[in-house]
Amino acid sequence: MTNVEYINPRSGGRWSTDAPIWRAPDDGGHVNLTPGKGLTRNEIAPSEIGLWRYRKSIRIPSADTSTLGEGWTPLVRSDWDGVSILMKCEHMMPSGSFKDRGTVVLFNYLKQCGTTEILEDSSGNAGASYATYAAALGLDCRIMVPASAPAGKKTQIAAMGARIEAIAGSREDVAAAALKAAETTFYASHNWQPFFIEGTKTLAFEIWEQLGFSVPDNIVVPLGYGSNVIGLHVGFLELQAAGEIDSLPRIFGAQAANCAALYAALKAGGTAADFPISATLADGIASEKPVRIAEVMAATRQTGGTIVVADEDEIAMAFRRLADAGFFVEPTSATAGAVLSRLIGARIVGREETTVLVLTGHGLKAVANIARMSEG
Repeated sequence: MTNVEYINPRSGGRWSTDAPIWRAPDDGGHVNLTPGKGLTRNEIAPSEIGLWRYRKSIRIPSADTSTLGEGWTPLVRSDWDGVSILMKCEHMMPSGSFKDRGTVVLFNYLKQCGTTEILEDSSGNAGASYATYAAALGLDCRIMVPASAPAGKKTQIAAMGARIEAIAGSREDVAAAALKAAETTFYASHNWQPFFIEGTKTLAFEIWEQLGFSVPDNIVVPLGYGSNVIGLHVGFLELQAAGEIDSLPRIFGAQAANCAALYAALKAGGTAADFPISATLADGIASEKPVRIAEVMAATRQTGGTIVVADEDEIAMAFRRLADAGFFVEPTSATAGAVLSRLIGARIVGREETTVLVLTGHGLKAVANIARMSEG
């Protein structure tokens, strides 16, 4: 591939994407992809399934790709606190979460590069997505999960044929175990391998096209490690580079106050900072040590957005309101609804603006947490 390279955002070092890597050879930190040229509306292939309608901007070696129909999720008009908004229903993906955007692009890239066996660590949704697409693309898949991960997610991973390993301890204990195992198996982590972002950037293209080739004023999205926030930023930057849009939408990342690493980083001036950690209903975004802190900070700062937290009562209330409106989603998705309420209440999001609320995971992924909320 001549139009894309791996780049170390700290040193500027570059490496070919002909062979996959997941960390920089010079300093061991994460790598990104060099910026893309963008996408014009004339390059969209309307006959293609789902996100592959944007194939011209997806920089993998071959056009011979496998798909389960991921992407092109509904954009549904609804109401939130008396404000007309749009719900982007990413929970209606093949595996039940937005992760399928990143997984399908990453896995097609890895398979085209000759990779046959992959390793991943996940709190649930990424693991379920990886297991689903490993089955579809014929890849051997080993997934490490927290022993405390929701039973439904672990069942889904196992049912799709992946080798699942439950690790005792925190989410970071799982990541440490995966790094050790990466000595013998390619670590295809969705948090480290940047071709995952090459998939999530298509969310920006899709919102733009579904809005009649226009940009919303605001996008509110759950924020864990940041692949959706970063992907939205990258996608809209590419549309701007291609001359299709003049301005970027404000991107607001929503975190649970009980585990808000990126909010803590924001308050510390954009660098990792210590913060209190406790259990949260939004376990899908309970990340303690996110990898791409600088990229998340850039996505919010450059768009005029920010990172906002919601407490557990607010998340539970937002979940019930979403369910009452017909949207059965994870509490993780409800976190974005709770944050949107804060933004509307503070008059940061206006009633006359176009606002998109991204719903990232299906409620069937979190029935235990949902049942506990109902009992409470």
